[in-house]
Amino acid sequence: MPERAKLRLHDVQLRPDPSRTVVRPFEPGYPRGFDGGVTRTQETVDFILSLDEAELTRQLEGVTASLDQNHRDVDALLRRRFDEMAERFDGADRCDDARRRLIGAYFSQEYAYEGAALFNPSAVLHPDQVDLAEGEVRFLLSLRGIGEGHLSSVTFRTGRWSSDEAPTIDDPGSVSVPPVIDRADADGASIRLHCGGSRTVAETVLFPVLPSQRQGIEDLRLVRFDEGDGTSVYHGTYTAFSGSAARSELLTTTDFRTFEMRALTGDSAGGKGMALFPRRVGGRYAMLGRQDNKNIWLLGSDDILDWNGGAKLVEPRYPWEFVQMGNCGSPIELDEGWLVLTHGVGTVRNYCIGACLLDKDDPSKLLARTPRPVLAPSPEQRDGYVPNVVYSCGALAVGGDLLLPYAVADSFTAFATASIDDLLAVME
Repeated sequence: MPERAKLRLHDVQLRPDPSRTVVRPFEPGYPRGFDGGVTRTQETVDFILSLDEAELTRQLEGVTASLDQNHRDVDALLRRRFDEMAERFDGADRCDDARRRLIGAYFSQEYAYEGAALFNPSAVLHPDQVDLAEGEVRFLLSLRGIGEGHLSSVTFRTGRWSSDEAPTIDDPGSVSVPPVIDRADADGASIRLHCGGSRTVAETVLFPVLPSQRQGIEDLRLVRFDEGDGTSVYHGTYTAFSGSAARSELLTTTDFRTFEMRALTGDSAGGKGMALFPRRVGGRYAMLGRQDNKNIWLLGSDDILDWNGGAKLVEPRYPWEFVQMGNCGSPIELDEGWLVLTHGVGTVRNYCIGACLLDKDDPSKLLARTPRPVLAPSPEQRDGYVPNVVYSCGALAVGGDLLLPYAVADSFTAFATASIDDLLAVME
């Protein structure tokens, strides 16, 4: 049996930081089945309206002291929250600006969106590739942050990488900014978000906004998609979880300031772990899926939002993948074919990372695969929220080298690099 591919593991890690927070909506309510008459919202507003000017000023000063350190444009944020709530209570027309801001504060809360975990990364080339050293690229990471209530959201980091060095990650700063809704369809099928308040993409947090996302936006698989006319756009497939049902959705952006989120449709779009090819293949969109929660499937479509049917592409063969398989991000185009990083689940629910190669012209043809994991949980990297898991949502290939960001134990993110030739050499 071929040897395991030689990966270089680096000391760079991204760990959850509970000081990074976003301000999210909050509204109190009575326990289920309790008829309180006047709503808690109205009661809270009535309390605020009863404050004298001195106490009103003290409360607003406390809000400023609490929020100004990690948040920008706090007054505008509080006014916007007041406007969102104004139709839900009586007395909005009697509120001056100070009371509007204080009411906005009472119906907001700070949320540590990565307080529990920061994991399942994907990497793409950053749209800005200027002012770099020779052989260096700038990359962008998406990551899944988990906070109170196991709620998942998307956060970003940027960094630089040369193939013979460890990656460097830029300081994201202390400010985190949720997007503003530009447009939302009434049926919840799509929404447009604007992140103009972010000065860098690392400040942007994509917090759940649609009913389908109420419990989280999970495992974004970013890909830089070649439109075939000299332009590119960034797409990302992810799992939207409402708390009772999961569906696949598509994130689209050109600049990481404005995002569109749209539901995927079709009988193959109800599962997790879909990953889009970085260009059309044979004139059609192509996607990897795992709709049976066991095998990797290949899907084709003329509509990027509608996915039906498909055929099994890669099935479990080796002990480390007997339980199930899936992709670890979008396929990577090489001269030799399509490189697909895979995950396999084996004994004691260990998640390992492997790889396979698909035919470049006909990706339904499986050319080779790794009989042994490329990366497996180790004694140094096995403990965390979900032990014995290494996992990725997308690697980056530059020249003949691969940058693999990966999650450890559903807790934090680490990095490895490898020669693509070495990876292909251990396939059979």
